[in-house]
Amino acid sequence: MRDVAVVGIGMIDFGELWEKSLRTMWAEAALAALTDAGVDSVDMVTIGCMSPGLFAGQEHLASLLADELGMAGVPAARVESACASGGLALRMAFAEVAGGLSDTVLVTGVEKMTDVDGADATFALGTAADQEWEGFHGITFPGLYAMLAQVHMQRHGTTSEQLAAVAVKNHANGLLNPHAQYHLKVSVEDVLASTMVADPLHLLDCSPVTDGAAALVITTVERARELGSERPMVKITGSGLATDTMALANRNDLSQLDGVRLAAERAYAMAGRKPEELHVVEVHDCFTIAEIMTTEAIGLFDPGFGASAVDKGLTSLHGKIPVNPSGGLKSKGHPVGATGVAQVAEIATQLWGEAGQRQVEGATIGLAQNMGGSGGSSTVHILEVAS
Repeated sequence: MRDVAVVGIGMIDFGELWEKSLRTMWAEAALAALTDAGVDSVDMVTIGCMSPGLFAGQEHLASLLADELGMAGVPAARVESACASGGLALRMAFAEVAGGLSDTVLVTGVEKMTDVDGADATFALGTAADQEWEGFHGITFPGLYAMLAQVHMQRHGTTSEQLAAVAVKNHANGLLNPHAQYHLKVSVEDVLASTMVADPLHLLDCSPVTDGAAALVITTVERARELGSERPMVKITGSGLATDTMALANRNDLSQLDGVRLAAERAYAMAGRKPEELHVVEVHDCFTIAEIMTTEAIGLFDPGFGASAVDKGLTSLHGKIPVNPSGGLKSKGHPVGATGVAQVAEIATQLWGEAGQRQVEGATIGLAQNMGGSGGSSTVHILEVAS
């Protein structure tokens, strides 16, 4: 396998972008990444997008979006794995470059979610659950994650206040991210006073519906050197992918996310790294309980200790292992197909030392974890500054 480097990133501001279409958001992020990398052509384009047909009435994104950049003829592929679509788009591109099929790939993620009403958005997102065994009976994703939270609370003593502390931390980080959907400081009291969505999850425990796009340019280390950037060389050293049962009823233990754990183990093995070597982490906090369970699954904390770690400030911006310095899905926003790409863009920014007020001092090794549905699929990527 060839070594693979990230040489450019592009992001647009996330939010309710009424004036922008799916294609214009995507093109803006893609062009920004190409400009940042200093390249004007690529060998392939990958597009992470969960449900453009239901959200925007547009399928066949590979042809549409390659043409939007004037790249008709270039190989392109839309990749789908629910909310892990962006992470899988990177995994596919990484394999292309590492395996020698392509030298330079434009990796993108996009979702236009606000052109439909709330009921239609809920339906579209619900397709990432088991329709026969879950959706048919009326369960939605807040309900599914509420069940995970209830089990975690019963098994480990996790409290609603600890869930709220995740939202407080991530909104504090989001205040420092110009691309974040919400620049909003919240307190534990604010979270607990917000509307109950699915017990124990309040409205401020949930990530928002978001429009957005993000992009990366990845290439071989040799090509990266030829580009002559003054930035540190940031390599993708580990890539892990795994699935779990989609229906929660079929899982052995609802207090753990086995798909995330397996993806992380595979990424660590490829990179030759251990959790304790990480300096900065982005995880899929679609709900506050998801961050707690994910930090346990990727090995940052033992089962049951992810919540107390937040209490102790271990995952804060200046803590032992900063988690979601971008603000996470909770504050930055969650345009589902774009999220996995945006997470890796944040890690690259941190490793380049370009994160400004949210910079994690001395970060040279980072991890990004992206998750589909209630953990039915997960990608994990490890990035590090080349020695």
